[in-house]
Amino acid sequence: MAKYVCIDIGGTFTDASILDENGDINVFKSLTTHDNYLDGMIDVLNVAAEYYNETLEEFLHSCSPFNDGSLTHGSTIATNAVLERKVAKVGMICTKGFRDVLLFRDGPIKNPFDFQLDYPEPYIPRYRILPVTERINSEGKIDIPLDENEVRQVIEQFKKWNVQAIAICLLWSVVNPIHEDRIRDIILEEWPEVNIVRSSVVNPCIREYRRWVSAAMDASLSPLISKYTMEINQKFKKLGLQGEVGMLNSSGGIVTADELVYRPLYAIDSGPAMAPVTGKTYVESDLAEENIVVFDMGGTSFDVSCIIEGVISVSRETKIGDEVPGISRIDVNSIGSGGGSIAWVDPGGMIRVGPHSAGSAPGPACYDKGGIYPTVTDANVVLGYMEADYFNAGRMCLNPELAEKAIYEYIAKPLGLDLNEAAFTVWSTVNANMITAIKEITIQQGIDPREFVAVAGGGACGVHAIPLAEGLNMKKILIPKTAGALSAVGGIFSDVVSEFSKSFYTETRDFDFQGVNEVIKSLYAEAIEFFDRNNILEGKRVLEFYVEGRYPYQVWEIPVALDSDVFNEYGELDQEGINKLVEKFHEEHEMVFAVKEPEAYVECIFWRVKAIGKRTVVAELKENTKQRERPARDALKGTKKAYFRDLGGMVDTNVYLGQELRYGNKIEGPAIIVEPTTTIIIYPGYELLVTKLNNYFIS
Repeated sequence: MAKYVCIDIGGTFTDASILDENGDINVFKSLTTHDNYLDGMIDVLNVAAEYYNETLEEFLHSCSPFNDGSLTHGSTIATNAVLERKVAKVGMICTKGFRDVLLFRDGPIKNPFDFQLDYPEPYIPRYRILPVTERINSEGKIDIPLDENEVRQVIEQFKKWNVQAIAICLLWSVVNPIHEDRIRDIILEEWPEVNIVRSSVVNPCIREYRRWVSAAMDASLSPLISKYTMEINQKFKKLGLQGEVGMLNSSGGIVTADELVYRPLYAIDSGPAMAPVTGKTYVESDLAEENIVVFDMGGTSFDVSCIIEGVISVSRETKIGDEVPGISRIDVNSIGSGGGSIAWVDPGGMIRVGPHSAGSAPGPACYDKGGIYPTVTDANVVLGYMEADYFNAGRMCLNPELAEKAIYEYIAKPLGLDLNEAAFTVWSTVNANMITAIKEITIQQGIDPREFVAVAGGGACGVHAIPLAEGLNMKKILIPKTAGALSAVGGIFSDVVSEFSKSFYTETRDFDFQGVNEVIKSLYAEAIEFFDRNNILEGKRVLEFYVEGRYPYQVWEIPVALDSDVFNEYGELDQEGINKLVEKFHEEHEMVFAVKEPEAYVECIFWRVKAIGKRTVVAELKENTKQRERPARDALKGTKKAYFRDLGGMVDTNVYLGQELRYGNKIEGPAIIVEPTTTIIIYPGYELLVTKLNNYFIS
């Protein structure tokens, strides 16, 4: 029988989620192998195969696409490559006089008066950004013809520098790409083996910095992603997989390896983009609510995302390191606050947590793998929140003495605190960091989280979920049974997804119907081409259209869905459709910013289509029907000392086995729930209820 499998590579653990033949979802973890990520993937699949009493070959056979199964994969590999600049050597060809676009960027829009900002280096060094004579104007007409001799001279220089990819980035190519296309043709004549990227194809937006830096990133990732996807498919084919490994993307969906190689920029944050997919699925199924904030705390990072009225938030403003590539992707705010984040005392005597992480090697001190510095996990061990003999389903044993030694040496001793107070200070500090990150994606964007459901996922988040919710006055918390691999589970529920967009400026007071309808038709054609090359059946194709607009003189655009009622019978926008569009924009603006201007016209900047290929077989969640309030006797593992400041310090606390809890069970805090891949702390004054889907609802 077929299985659905998704693997997510994190900074500390590699997670695997499996939807099996019985409709059960199980999650597994193995330490990430940074010297060769494939080894960690195989390790976690071996753990899963052992659970199902299968050989690895038998397991891979059951999740092969040729047997109606699936094996998908997402990671932070592309993200880390960009952040660490461990990418291909790229040369850029630009319009003469605009060599410093990547240096100047578009200004610190969010913090324009922060004079303490360090000025970051451009994504491509200036010496590898070479100009050529040409000029297209904003109307798409040729003011200055392309000097083809200069192009050939630049190519020869790039050959001497041994660049691995060339990004072609010209002014106003988004209106008329004729010069970018011609430069591509010349490169193919002179140097056919080099990778070529055109900004007018990668990200056809009107803001040149964002268009150029996205093209530069895409070019720099192309050799890496091409090699990586090829190695993965070759390896798994040898191990017994029949068919290709599906790849996750930052649009929150699955694509083929070829599709990701074609658009490698969308490999960035492909793992974290799955967490809101999981949160949305569970909350809608379990609680029938549509407003959700998702917390995902792993070993290295803490990721936050939002679902508003059932729609996962997307943004063009999401940063990657120091850059804003301006592509539409799931809006995930990430900070260096995970279980492995290192705690330290700065020269001023203030405690800090992160952004550096102990990772998987050497890992936190309590892992007993050579780590000596205190981490969040070490603090949780000292506070009694972690079961030392049941970490990662008992496959790892934690060493409390090493955790205590690290906390004492680097935190308690410098600050003059006792051991428990030092550990609690680390715990409180990381909570404050995470609350700030949540506010950035909620309150600072006009979202009031108080009536939202908090979904806590990741191996470390169950220990911190309640104080995070308290910090935002959130009263409902859902911790999925599979929280330890929240992002990986998203790959089970995801469809085949990709997005295509174009810039075309027009105003609703003098709307360019012909121009906009041509753009929509071209986006429609791109989406259909995507469906065709991915073999999506006619009945499984879904298209969602959006416009991103603003009131006059605003800086930010907001997306507005173009529902079917906006288009006429010919699939085009007419005056009646524009009237509906404007009305929808006013409503959306009021929801986001709490104000609207009904008399103002709207400037339409971007047009976008989301192409969704629905899976042939849909993953369905199993609901329980029988319920009981009191946990069974076998559910109580025992008692232990755990730290709760409101109760005076270390107190006896019941420890329950999550596998033995059933639908309807209620547990009052203080209590600890241990799952194979996560731990949940129930604080005094809170109650945990096991839901019909075997998740944990805390109120």
